[in-house]
Amino acid sequence: MIKTINIYGARQNNLKNISLQIPKNQIVVFTGVSGSGKSSLVFETIGAEAQRQINETYDTFTRNRLQSAPQAEVDRIENLNVPVIIDQKPLSGSIRSTVATATDIYASLRLLFSRVGTPFVGYSQVFSFNHPSGMCLRCEGTGFEQTLNIYKILDQNKSLNEGAISFPTYQPNAWRWLRYADSGYFDLDKKLKDYSTKEWDILLNAKQHKPKNPTAQWKKTALYEGLITRFERNFMKGQAQERNRYKARLDDIIEVKACSECHGQRLNTKSLSCTIQGLNIAQCTALSVTKLHDFIGTMNAPKYQILLDEIVHKLDMLDLVGLSYLSLDRTSNTLSGGEGQRIKMVKHLGNSLVDLLYIFDEPSVGLHPRDVENIAHMIEKIRDKGNTVLLVEHDPELIKIADQVIDIGPKSGVHGGQLVYQGNFAGLALSQGVTGQYFSQPRHFKKQARTFQQVMTVKDANIFNLKNITVDIPIHCLTVVTGVAGSGKSTLMTQVLPQQYPHAKVIDQSAIMASVRSNLLTFLDLSDDVRKLFAEQNQVSMKLFSYNSEGACPHCHGLGIEKIELAFLDNIELTCEVCQGTGYKKEVLEYMYQGKNITQVLAMTVSEAQHFFTQDKIQQKLQRLIRLGLDYLALGQRLNTFSGGERQRLKLSKELGQRDHILVLDEPSTGLHPSDTEKLLQLLNYIVDEGNTLILIEHNLDLIAQADWVIDIGPDAGEQGGQVMFVGTVQMLLEKPQISLTATYLSHYLMGNK
Repeated sequence: MIKTINIYGARQNNLKNISLQIPKNQIVVFTGVSGSGKSSLVFETIGAEAQRQINETYDTFTRNRLQSAPQAEVDRIENLNVPVIIDQKPLSGSIRSTVATATDIYASLRLLFSRVGTPFVGYSQVFSFNHPSGMCLRCEGTGFEQTLNIYKILDQNKSLNEGAISFPTYQPNAWRWLRYADSGYFDLDKKLKDYSTKEWDILLNAKQHKPKNPTAQWKKTALYEGLITRFERNFMKGQAQERNRYKARLDDIIEVKACSECHGQRLNTKSLSCTIQGLNIAQCTALSVTKLHDFIGTMNAPKYQILLDEIVHKLDMLDLVGLSYLSLDRTSNTLSGGEGQRIKMVKHLGNSLVDLLYIFDEPSVGLHPRDVENIAHMIEKIRDKGNTVLLVEHDPELIKIADQVIDIGPKSGVHGGQLVYQGNFAGLALSQGVTGQYFSQPRHFKKQARTFQQVMTVKDANIFNLKNITVDIPIHCLTVVTGVAGSGKSTLMTQVLPQQYPHAKVIDQSAIMASVRSNLLTFLDLSDDVRKLFAEQNQVSMKLFSYNSEGACPHCHGLGIEKIELAFLDNIELTCEVCQGTGYKKEVLEYMYQGKNITQVLAMTVSEAQHFFTQDKIQQKLQRLIRLGLDYLALGQRLNTFSGGERQRLKLSKELGQRDHILVLDEPSTGLHPSDTEKLLQLLNYIVDEGNTLILIEHNLDLIAQADWVIDIGPDAGEQGGQVMFVGTVQMLLEKPQISLTATYLSHYLMGNK
């Protein structure tokens, strides 16, 4: 008899009171369009409830230090297992967390150097850059120094009264400015360029002290402090919250360079003097996964073979998940969400625990089909150990390995949240949902590619692993650049191309620079339009409907949340108990527009809003998002909660209607259901037909198959990459299926042999 996890009455977010049984000890893949409710079911219902119940088994002291999670909107869940949730949230950790430390490889290397390294300098902790006995004292084990160029915010042609200090809270009459104005040290109308040496020293370098002759406005308990010492205390050594608040301005004046003492190696001279075969531990972690694997393989230390085998095994696992190109000293917070997820996967695969519930969030993200195949094998191994695996996934090759598929839909938002199909993969193509329709259709490629007369030539590209390559890119065509992760394709197109062609615009998945209150409506520049509608309808001020003005909840200042910062754990966000998360004063919610208050409008999806508003400007911008497959997003959703793929498509929405642009999109299919990929392809072709040049960096075989021109970089990752393997049409690529990994997998995919 098959054991099952039983779910009754799941209503989280848009789920329509669904009940189902999920088989244990199998691979179960959840499919459906973005916003259909599959993540609400898997992560916010099953995963969250499993985690909450596990947390309740701990003592009160421990529970109070864990992030609290509300009970899921579900009648009940039976037979839950202990969860291991491997999502795409950034790896937690500071600048001190690296690939080596996150995978525990560094702990093994420290032990190895303390036993085999010469000369002997001490035991394992001596090789830790987080321990006083090992760290470089100058940079405290971070490997870099920060220097402050204060002159970048000083206008020496102005006086303090004229705003000589160009930085928030230092403008005339602002609270930090008053500390300098009331100190009695300066003539407020004297231009900085006319200051004496002594005045400059007091302005910039003075330590904290009470001034001798301040003005009458000087507060009795206040201390004077020079600009440089104050900035160092507040922003370079102070709270992260202060640094984050002024990050954009601080990035202009704080310069980061390798530590002048350890040269970025983090350890002190004594620790770095210990070597194995000529390399110290920092030089070992500076190697890529592949090169360190080769180095460990040359070692002859029979006494410590178990330790060597452990290191090799972990390096093999990193290679298997497509991360062979990473260096071990790469800091964790620079990894993409997909890379971070695969790091977590490697860490968990080494354990001996069984009968666990593994939950994955699109493990195929950022991976070449070759690496997806490796991931599939790893997931099958996890199942075969006696575990249950739940995948939220769009990639056809991972959906195919499912023992059971659960399709949620039929569409997104209010039109989703229903059980569309549950059964084996073979039956999926016969189901009525959009996922089934995709698998029932034959695969095809573009046989009539656009022709071109002009090209851009990227010449002598040689940074990172690129092997001094030169390549032509067609103008007014859809070019797809392919290759395994780490092959050099992103370096070529997002760094070298813009250097040689500065008018090329890279649209990536990085965060959108905005305040914490910014939401989809503000990004679309429609906030004032909506506020005006409410103001005119109710004959009140527009400011009442702003988070940042008169309408803001006085308790949370319009955020809707209260943030609690914890020193060693993830920050906790709690719903504001005064406004219940709306961000508005209670009286603001009494004002209506077409039967809805401002929070109800902000809760609308793009699709719902498109039927609610009739104004041309609003309609036009909402239609753009619908064409990009973003119809499920809520108008009030904060920008810092969007996925990388969603952020990229939002940025792309602002490019519609332009001409003669060169646009580089880095993996635009990320997070898209195959049906939405088809919509994206139609939009991309429209952009090219309007007279633009589009370059996609992609792994998605459906998108590659529809390219006008393909540039394949390889043959593999890291040092084994950086070469041009193929240039030409899809037809030409398919005629040479052995020319590259991309050609092989695309050929098999289109022929239906995989």
